[in-house]
Amino acid sequence: MPPKNEKRLRVGVLGAGQIAQAAHFESCTKAVNAELFAICDVADDLRERMVITHGAQKSYNDYDRMLADPDIDAVIIATADAFHVPASLRALAAGKHVLCEKPVGLTVEESLELKTAVEKSGKVFQVGHMKRFDAGLQAAKTFIDTEMGDLVALKAWYCDSTHRYAMTDAVQPLMVTSANARKPSTNPKADLRRYYMLAHGCHLIDTARYFAGDIIAVQARLSERGGMWCWFVDIEFASGTLGHLDLTIAVRMDWHEGFQIYGKGGSVIGKTYNPWYYKSSDVDIFREADGATHRVLGADGHFYRRQLEGFARAILDGAKMEGANVDDGVASVRAMVAIARSVESGRRVALADVSGGV
Repeated sequence: MPPKNEKRLRVGVLGAGQIAQAAHFESCTKAVNAELFAICDVADDLRERMVITHGAQKSYNDYDRMLADPDIDAVIIATADAFHVPASLRALAAGKHVLCEKPVGLTVEESLELKTAVEKSGKVFQVGHMKRFDAGLQAAKTFIDTEMGDLVALKAWYCDSTHRYAMTDAVQPLMVTSANARKPSTNPKADLRRYYMLAHGCHLIDTARYFAGDIIAVQARLSERGGMWCWFVDIEFASGTLGHLDLTIAVRMDWHEGFQIYGKGGSVIGKTYNPWYYKSSDVDIFREADGATHRVLGADGHFYRRQLEGFARAILDGAKMEGANVDDGVASVRAMVAIARSVESGRRVALADVSGGV
């Protein structure tokens, strides 16, 4: 790894659970412009083990005490989804910048409350849609924005597989748990339809929005057969682009994720890998202008670290934020709610009309 910059963002991580252990602690220690300054978790045994393992300078069992630390510049919210908005609101009120795991919220209303708080705070707020830091996707985005011209249609799919756990268990660190960890009042996995949409659907939706812009309406169908959940979603983009999304959990094959994009000046085909491979997407960009296909070599596939480095640049250097902002987070929640309402009603649903949660 390259040496650390002298000027670094001092980060406090809230939550020492699976996503923090798999992604955020290592990202803080590897990022050239950030450092893991503090870890906060109510489970003393878990927190202290993570502090020793990752070399955090400070340890807190009280979130408000960590937020009161003047040496901490920003926090990463790495908790269960139900805690994202309350934890983000407290961090903003304390004057901290925030990188919040996805989804940004569970309901339209709480997401809009957070949006208002972000705007009043003047702080950098980024949502953890780390796929925006996949070099393959970034190359596709650059082509779409600068050379493709009119984007006509987008198809994207995200199909998880139970067979991938043999691989992810092998490459991820051994997950440490604690009986003292704080959990939401209800089990998030009690309703798998809702859980799969929040955990996986938000990635698919954000990828579609990253490429094609704002979604204005959806019409969705859901099949729950053979122990599988399959959403087919027709998308209307504000630009006039047509879209189709396939979210299937879990396919009887390998992890299957990717996209096809068709436009006036060319096309893009992408194959995306499970993120724990740390492998950038294979993206083939066909340019009509030269009749040739081009593929970027995305050698750096640590999306979580690259996400943090982009967040830090926005804060330390005033750089344009590359990641998803609070508006992107709200739009993702609106789209997930609209898909749920469309499945229930069998009708087209406009995102502007939805309320409540998934």
